[in-house]
Amino acid sequence: MGPLNGIRVVEFTGIGPAPMAGMLLADLGASVIRIDRPEAAEALRHGAPGPHMSEGRAVVGADLKSEEGLALAHDLVHRADVLLEGFRPGVMERRGLGPDQCLELNPRLVYARVTGWGQDGPLAHTVGHDMNYISVNGALHALGRAGGPPVPPINLLGDFAGGTMFTITGILAALLERQTSGRGQVVDAAMVDGSALLMSMVHEDRARGFWNDERGTNYLDTGAPWYDVYECADGGHVSVGCIEPRFYAAFLEGTGLAGEELPDQWDTENWPRLRARFTEVLRSRTRDEWGEVFEGTEACVTPILSLEEAPDHPHVRARGSLLREGGRVVPGPAPRFDRTPGTVTRGRPLPDTDEVLQEWGLGS
Repeated sequence: MGPLNGIRVVEFTGIGPAPMAGMLLADLGASVIRIDRPEAAEALRHGAPGPHMSEGRAVVGADLKSEEGLALAHDLVHRADVLLEGFRPGVMERRGLGPDQCLELNPRLVYARVTGWGQDGPLAHTVGHDMNYISVNGALHALGRAGGPPVPPINLLGDFAGGTMFTITGILAALLERQTSGRGQVVDAAMVDGSALLMSMVHEDRARGFWNDERGTNYLDTGAPWYDVYECADGGHVSVGCIEPRFYAAFLEGTGLAGEELPDQWDTENWPRLRARFTEVLRSRTRDEWGEVFEGTEACVTPILSLEEAPDHPHVRARGSLLREGGRVVPGPAPRFDRTPGTVTRGRPLPDTDEVLQEWGLGS
């Protein structure tokens, strides 16, 4: 049933980090009802594809500009533990569903808001996407190779790591605090804040004089030759992450370089020389041949698998990290719980909306 069994969430359909947060809450056992436009909800019930990461939750159609639709939303909010929304500041207030209105209806409500820029500040009402949010806090500047431009990390860092995960953290913390206070509160999760916090280790290293502000020159950003990706004989790639001396020694042993006279691992001036030698050696075998060489060692060398290959890796398959269901790949639930495991809510028929509404005390 999942550790969040019994928690009720009303989610207002959006894009990006908010629906992923709804998906994770559902995976963990919460009863989630999505509110969407009436025509969109009807289409979903007839098998139309929904927005990204919107599967697995019951969906109700409500025209929030009408008295009837707003009344339905208020009924759901009154019964919910969590409200989840990802609109720009002011949108929910204009709909009559802002924090003041909803907390008056339900003082125990955790009102979770996830945006790019946050609920206040000079950019709060500005549009943006993942790469915009991680531009102003320095995170994007740090990603990329020396001499090259910053490289956006798809939308993993701003939307999902900085947005979704901190939204979930805020929701769970507020639910826990409610047990003591008996009161709900507003969670303001901003991608610009969350992704900045994820850079904590880098800022600490800079303060210690151990990190340069020039990307691609540091030990974790492809500056170090022993923390990088390399092309193999077949055009495939391996990741090399042998930071610790013992792991580095295992890497040299596996590549046959242990007997060569090489610069010290942390001799930054000679990193180009090391990189050139590693590049030459790793191109001498295929990706899978190197995988066999380093399997079971401490060298921290791993074949880089494609999205198609990844679900079939023995460890990924054993953990259920990626599953093949209905002709598609879906991630498994995370994290894992020994007594109350979560379930995959994607790739399956939508829950029966009428049944879920009855469970919430609505409907006939």
